[in-house]
Amino acid sequence: MRGARSSTPSSSPFLPLVVMMVVVALFPSSSFSFSLKSAKPFLRSNVEDDSPFREDFLFGTAASSYQFEGAYLSDGKGISNWDVHSHTPGKIVDGSNGDVAVDSYHLYQEDIKLMKSLGVNSYRFSISWSRILPKGRFGEINQAGIAYYNELIDALVLEGVELFVTLCHFDMPQELEDQYKSWLSSEIQEDFGYYADVCFKYFGDRVKYWSTFNEPNFQVTFGYRDGTFPPSRCSGHFGNCTDGDSETEPYIAAHNIILSHAAAVDVYRTKYQKDQKGMIGIVLHCAWFEPFSDSEADGLATDRANAFFANWFFDPIVLGRYPEEMSQVLGSTLPEFSSKDMEKLKQGLDFLGINHYTSYYIKDCIYSACEPGLGTTRSEGSFQTIQERDGFPMGKRGDLGWQYIYPQGMEKMVTYLKDRYNNVPMIISENGYGEMNSPMLTTGDFLNDVRRVEYMSGYLESLMAAIRKGADVRGYYAWSLLDNFEWTNGYTQRFGICHVDYNTLERTPKLSAKWFKGFIAKYGKTPRALL
Repeated sequence: MRGARSSTPSSSPFLPLVVMMVVVALFPSSSFSFSLKSAKPFLRSNVEDDSPFREDFLFGTAASSYQFEGAYLSDGKGISNWDVHSHTPGKIVDGSNGDVAVDSYHLYQEDIKLMKSLGVNSYRFSISWSRILPKGRFGEINQAGIAYYNELIDALVLEGVELFVTLCHFDMPQELEDQYKSWLSSEIQEDFGYYADVCFKYFGDRVKYWSTFNEPNFQVTFGYRDGTFPPSRCSGHFGNCTDGDSETEPYIAAHNIILSHAAAVDVYRTKYQKDQKGMIGIVLHCAWFEPFSDSEADGLATDRANAFFANWFFDPIVLGRYPEEMSQVLGSTLPEFSSKDMEKLKQGLDFLGINHYTSYYIKDCIYSACEPGLGTTRSEGSFQTIQERDGFPMGKRGDLGWQYIYPQGMEKMVTYLKDRYNNVPMIISENGYGEMNSPMLTTGDFLNDVRRVEYMSGYLESLMAAIRKGADVRGYYAWSLLDNFEWTNGYTQRFGICHVDYNTLERTPKLSAKWFKGFIAKYGKTPRALL
C-alpha cells in the first residue's frame, strides 16, 4: 500500500478562535500576554464537540534521559555513547552537551508539578542504560541509579500519572561500543535482554507501558550511514568518518536492534507480564509520504520509502519478515532471520509507538535524476524526499526548515498503519513543533508560541478524525514537556511546551501548555489526583 495522492497540497490549521479566548479566560497570568492578533493564523474548527478518545486515553508529554537528566557522572552513572559523542569537538552544532541538560535528575519534582498543572495523565520518559548498568553486563548494577528511578516513578504514581518508559532512547553504555562495537555485534542482544530484565524487575510493578527503543530507524541511519550520531560510522560520500560501511552496517545494526527488541519482549512475556499486566512495544519515527506525481514510478518509490523507513522495523516485528521492497532491492545485503529468531519475533508487540512530525512528497530516483540526499542511493531505496510541488509547499513551512505543517499527514499515517497491521493498538509517542532558539527573540516571544498551538491543534484534530474512523489509538504525547538538548542541534532548537531559561533552568509554561491544558479539559478524562 502506498500513500494516497493529493492534488492540492495545503496546510489546514483548525484552532477555533473561541478556544483561544477560553484559554485567556481560564489561565490569566501576569506572565501571559495574548492579543487577538495572535489568533489570525487560526480558522474556525469543524471538530465535533463529542470526544472520540477512550476513557483511559493517555494525554501526556515526553522526555528522554540524555536530553533531560543531566548529572552525567553523578551517583555512579557510567559514560554513555552520547557523553563521548557530545564531548567530541565538531559533533554538536553549538559545541554544547547534555552534562547538565535541563537537570531533571535534580529538578524532577518541579517537573511533576508542571505536569500536574497541565492536567496530563501520563508521562513518557526513558531510562539511562548507563545509569543502571554503567558497564552493561560486564559490571554491577548501580543501586543509586535504581534508587533514582524508583523515586521518580513513585513521585509520578503518587500524582496519578501513568508511566510510559522507554528502555533505549539513543543513549547506551560506551563500554559496549568499546567491548564489541555495540549494535554491529549479536552480543548486544544478550546485553539488552539483561538490561530489560533488570528494569522490569525493579520498576515493572508500576510501569504499564514499555517501549524497547525510540526511533531505531533514525538511530541506525545517523549512527551508521551518515555518522552524525554515535558511533559515527560511515563511508564514501555519505559522511566524514574514520571507519564504517554506509551500504551494509545500517542493516546489521537494525537487525540486532530488532532481535534485541525480541529478546526484551521474550523476557517480559515469560517472566513479568502476567503479574505486572503491562504492555510492551517499540517507537518508530513515522513520517507520512505521498507520491510527487501520479506516475507509477513515484507511486512505487513511495512504497519503497515506507519500506525503508518505519516498515523496516515494524514489518519484522509484526509480520515476521522484512518488507518485500527491501528484500528486492538489497538481496543478500539484508540479514536473514533464523528459525530461532522467528520464534522470538512471533511474540511481537502490544502496540505501535508513532513519532510523527511532518510529511514529504516522494520522487523516484531509479528512472529520474535526483539530487544527492537521504534515500536517493540504491542501498537506501532510490527515492527523494521533497516538500514542494509545482511551486507550492506541502504545508506551511515551520521554523526549522525541514518541518512543514501538514496536519492531514497525521490521519493518513495512522490510517496507513491501521490498515497495514490490522489495527494493532497505536500510541502517538511524540508530536511537536520546533522553533529556532534565536538570540533576537525575547522570553516573551518564546512564551507566546502561537505557531506551536496552531500545529498541535491541527494535528490533534487530524488524529481525532482517524480515531473516529476506527483507528485504535490509545495515547498522545506532546514533544516535549520542556525545551531541552536536541541531539546534534544542541540548544539551538526549542520543542518544549514549557520554556527553559538555560542560565537559571527556570521553567515557564508557554501559550501551548495552556492551550493543551484546555484541550485535555475539554476532550480528556483527567485522573482525580490531577484535578
